[in-house]
Amino acid sequence: MFRKELTYYFATPIAYIVIGLYLVAVSLMLWVIPGAWNIIDSGYADLRGMFEMSPWLMMLLCPALTMRLFAEERQRGTWDLLLSKKVSVSRMVLGKYFAAWTLTLLAILPCIVHYVVLYQLAEPIGNVDGGQFAGSLIGLCLISMVFIALGLLMSCLTNNQIVAYILGVVLCFTMYWITIQDHYRSISRGVLDIRDVGWLLLITIVAVFATILLANRIGRK
Repeated sequence: MFRKELTYYFATPIAYIVIGLYLVAVSLMLWVIPGAWNIIDSGYADLRGMFEMSPWLMMLLCPALTMRLFAEERQRGTWDLLLSKKVSVSRMVLGKYFAAWTLTLLAILPCIVHYVVLYQLAEPIGNVDGGQFAGSLIGLCLISMVFIALGLLMSCLTNNQIVAYILGVVLCFTMYWITIQDHYRSISRGVLDIRDVGWLLLITIVAVFATILLANRIGRK
């Protein structure tokens, strides 16, 4: 299932659009568009702006990746076909989940290039807080993990992809505003507190488990 979904992403424009949109948006905000996040305007060798804008981009892009994962299967009537192949629902859910999350990681990791460029531009060379960058990067990977899980759950609730996307964005925004942003900011300081990481993992596990339960319920109908 993981291989099937990941292959589908790259066989269609979805992967290229999502990865491209994210990388272009980040690059423009950091180096081209004037503002508080523009590194040249600020005069500081700091990538904080990238990690401040990225959660807002992720809560728009992650539901775009997950909206079709279950909604499309139910809309096309292929859900019953998948169940007939004797693949457990939990394996299907986890395969779809990790395929979507892998794609978000492929969008995030190229941002290391911005760190390398900034490392060379800093005076003196290398005068960049590597610990903060590493912590922020890990934090971004973790919240993308959460957003994918929340988007997957919303995709399982409906057979309409647009509705699944809207519900996913709303849920990601709500959870980020209420609880996730505090833990993300803590990790972004470069200190990996087990309480912050554990809370994000807990939200992800609960959302994935809820998706499995819901998918099992749908499969029995």
